[in-house]
Amino acid sequence: MITKLPHVTTSIFSVMSKMAADYNAINLSQGFPNFESDPILIEAVSTAMKEGFNQYAPMQGTFDLRVQISEKIRRLHGKTYLPESEITVTAGATQAIFTAIAATIHPGDEVILFTPAYDCYEPSIQLFGGVPVPVQLRPPFYTPNWDEVRAKISPKTRMIMVNSPHNPSGMLLTEDDMLQLQQIVEAHGLLVLSDEVYEHIIFDGETHQSAARFESLAARTFITASFGKTFHNTGWKMGYCAGPKKLMTEFNKVHQYNVFSVSHPMQRGLALYLHEPSHYLDIPKFYEHKRDFFLSLLKDSRFEIIPSKGTYFQLLDFSAISEESDVTFAERLTKELGVATIPTSVFNENKEDFKQIRVCFAKTEATLVAACNILSAI
Repeated sequence: MITKLPHVTTSIFSVMSKMAADYNAINLSQGFPNFESDPILIEAVSTAMKEGFNQYAPMQGTFDLRVQISEKIRRLHGKTYLPESEITVTAGATQAIFTAIAATIHPGDEVILFTPAYDCYEPSIQLFGGVPVPVQLRPPFYTPNWDEVRAKISPKTRMIMVNSPHNPSGMLLTEDDMLQLQQIVEAHGLLVLSDEVYEHIIFDGETHQSAARFESLAARTFITASFGKTFHNTGWKMGYCAGPKKLMTEFNKVHQYNVFSVSHPMQRGLALYLHEPSHYLDIPKFYEHKRDFFLSLLKDSRFEIIPSKGTYFQLLDFSAISEESDVTFAERLTKELGVATIPTSVFNENKEDFKQIRVCFAKTEATLVAACNILSAI
């Protein structure tokens, strides 16, 4: 059989999580919280199941949930997306990203993306005959070079993908970044896919510069988001996509034949939960406390650390510790020392190695203390 993805292997997240299990290591690799979601939300979903909401939900999602998503975006960013036609509830953000690409990318279309990039981007583009065009972000701050973006635009460019807060670096796109992006896509008639799954995990009083905040940009953009990331229940695989009607019409043509609809009782529970804005407005402080606690435990370690500005990930630079590749270093940490992390070169153009590993601090304090005792002793 001829494979459509000849260069795609098992995800690094699966590899490192399996290694963590095999070696009984503390798993700071895969980005999932090891604490429970809010009991109020769990009870709301359980109640919906008991009340019989166990059959297909509407294709775009329950209307009440779409209303609450619209209200959340309006409250935070001053932009109203119509629940009837501009919001679709998805099986997580990865499905939303895949569907947006499937709906718009044709063979030969070029898609500009920033590396290090989440590993679902490139295969999704390639499956539909598109050509990923990477722009490499560089440490220590991983800020975009917009002149390099402009230089990579060709007559075949169809879309630019952005991710902020950025996984794995923790970087945030600024207002100026978004204005530059807006100018570029307006000038060249491009689409944008804005991966905003960590939209509520922002630190130090910073503001998430959603594409929804910029009128001309929003008119060209699919925004994808994740309830799993926001509400500590990644296993539920619940997210959404918002965009202008003309884009969402095309999105839904694919969505209806991909998953059609997603978990009905979870949508009912989330809709009820979102009626109280504090459930998402309080998330930044919750995770900022975890970040600060984690960094306080590593303050005397040999890692070089620039505090993450968002997401629940932190990069650790080990260049003062070892000359090993990041893959070798991460494997040794797991097998010999008992802490599983993610080598970041796997997300970079040509697998460039900056001697950095990514760790997830969405863990209980006990887990973080145990892991940091090991990491600080290196």
